[in-house]
Amino acid sequence: MKNLKRNWKSKRKQMTTKQRKMHKINNGENLEDDIEIEFCLVLHRIRSAYNVGSMFRTADGIGVDKIFITGFTQSPSDKEYAFQTKAEKMLSKTALGADKYVAWERQRNITKVIERLKQDGFQVVALEQDGKSVDYKKFQPKKKLALIVGNEPRGIDKRILRKCDKIVEIPMRGSKKSLNVAVALGIAGYEIKSKLIGKFRQ
Repeated sequence: MKNLKRNWKSKRKQMTTKQRKMHKINNGENLEDDIEIEFCLVLHRIRSAYNVGSMFRTADGIGVDKIFITGFTQSPSDKEYAFQTKAEKMLSKTALGADKYVAWERQRNITKVIERLKQDGFQVVALEQDGKSVDYKKFQPKKKLALIVGNEPRGIDKRILRKCDKIVEIPMRGSKKSLNVAVALGIAGYEIKSKLIGKFRQ
């Protein structure tokens, strides 16, 4: 993939009307090609295939352009359900077909993915609790944004955080210090996408 923008637009043009209707923002409007917003996800070392499937479904609902799968994160399968592995079936079950609508790419090395994204002009943002993180509601995204979501028990490695342009977090007010990773993506992802739509749709 030499040009992210060209490939994503090409994929959108190949979609049927039915498929396009599945790519909506939370106010019910379709995200069309003439709105120059590029939003992608990087799912890094997500251990649960159930969570990966759920995040594909959320990504489809938000209108994410592409998902990069890095580390040991489970990838979707092109095989018939009966011939899929247990992990692939878990992903398919929670994705409910969203893995067939959202473009994705398998790249084990997240550092290379980050480098490619930055070369293409993307703002790389990590969703993580850190001393340098800002409240996701106060964060102001740039037009081209890549959001990294990482491993639940260990979080995103410090060496990866240092490569990010920004780190955002969801404030926790209870006894638990974090949310399920798929839930966190839903909260932060919709907020970020809404801001992108509000800032750049004119």
